[in-house]
Amino acid sequence: MLKRFEASTLILRVILGITFFVHGVVKFQGGIENIVGWFDAIGLPGFLAYVVATIEVAGGLALILGIGSRVVSALLALLMIGATLKVKLAVGFLGNGEMAGYELDLALLAMAVFIAINGSKMFALDKVIFKEQKSDTTSF
Repeated sequence: MLKRFEASTLILRVILGITFFVHGVVKFQGGIENIVGWFDAIGLPGFLAYVVATIEVAGGLALILGIGSRVVSALLALLMIGATLKVKLAVGFLGNGEMAGYELDLALLAMAVFIAINGSKMFALDKVIFKEQKSDTTSF
């Protein structure tokens, strides 16, 4: 049972990581200055575009490799909450024909929250780097 749970969590972690990594890379490749301008236009400080794109690239890579999965996932969940509330909520669940809705954001949020709560240890570099120690107690 535990192996199936860990395998399922691994799938979520890697797919979430790939998704955020690609989104972040596209922000830089497509001209981060365009994103800066868009952030300014919607009332957010433009420099946050760099912060968001960097978190997406670095966080996505960290998830793929299994480094700090819980913390990274919590940070990505916060990004999704912000994106949903600031941009996507107004256009509805499925969007308005000009912009996508928040359905994908909600799915990514759910995945990130799941990993933030449960962690993901299978094929994670955390196990190698931090040499996880066995414990008789479970902490929440």
